[in-house]
Amino acid sequence: MGVDHMDVEPIYTRIYEILERSIQDGRLAEGTVLLESPLAELFGSSRAPVRKALMQLQTAGLIRRFEGRGFMVGSEGAEIRRIDLLPEMLDLSAEQALLRKSFAWEGIYEAVERTIIYRSAFGRFRVNELELARHFNVGRTVARDVLTRLEAMGMVEKDERNRWVIVALDHRRLINLYEIREQLEPLAFGRSVRSIDPAVLRCMRDRLQARLASYPNVSAREMDDLEFDLHVRCLSACPNTELLDMLQRTRSVLTLGKHLLGVEIALPEYEPFMAEHIAVFDAALSGRVDDAVEMLRHHIRVSGPKMEQRLILFRGNFTPPPTAYIE
Repeated sequence: MGVDHMDVEPIYTRIYEILERSIQDGRLAEGTVLLESPLAELFGSSRAPVRKALMQLQTAGLIRRFEGRGFMVGSEGAEIRRIDLLPEMLDLSAEQALLRKSFAWEGIYEAVERTIIYRSAFGRFRVNELELARHFNVGRTVARDVLTRLEAMGMVEKDERNRWVIVALDHRRLINLYEIREQLEPLAFGRSVRSIDPAVLRCMRDRLQARLASYPNVSAREMDDLEFDLHVRCLSACPNTELLDMLQRTRSVLTLGKHLLGVEIALPEYEPFMAEHIAVFDAALSGRVDDAVEMLRHHIRVSGPKMEQRLILFRGNFTPPPTAYIE
């Protein structure tokens, strides 16, 4: 989402702000090509927050896709400038140390997220913050940052003794989360979609069509990115931040799908979610927002039972390995 609504400002929000300022100030001239890898190297981050920041810039109309890799600054018709980006173009000198410190949690986040979401399928377990820090050879502040982000997505919480515990993703909770999503996501989508640049929606729709044509030769990362487009990026334009806060706590089901499908569970022969997403985007692009909202509601409704079946299959075929920081 555009804002994670957490006490600690999301890394990709900082990257977005720096890039936005550099574009507005003219340090990144029209036509400059922006690529994930070089930007990640400049910021000292992974590619994920850079990717999110670029999508936000595209939604804001500051950059656009073009016939080539990456994004181009400015409007269509500008001369393409493929240049090496330098720190001074982004005015990083004053912020680099702060940024690099903030990125410390990123190095361990994906591994911890995977461990936590897998364990949540088997019940409620304690997470030892000190052992987590020792396991990854990081400070407790870094470990706490990771757990705080997982808490925002409803994957961990504090118990009555102020200890971190994994929130069990059992049958009842899965039903509850999908019930919340079915009611709130369509509402947020309806509030968001009219303010999103149609070119952004078409880009998301075209990506779906391309991956659908090549299915099942689609990576788990690509599948997750397609889910993220509709269920997170599109909703980020919703002006009701309280609504987005509530929806963020349902993100554990998307996280589970990211780590299961195409990783621990083989892709099915046919996966209808892409065609269902395309239908939502087509309706929105043709101005039939109410139809798009109801299509999204139906898509979420039929997705819940499929996720439950995948969770059952996972439990029957996966044994969680011993983990030093899980008790």
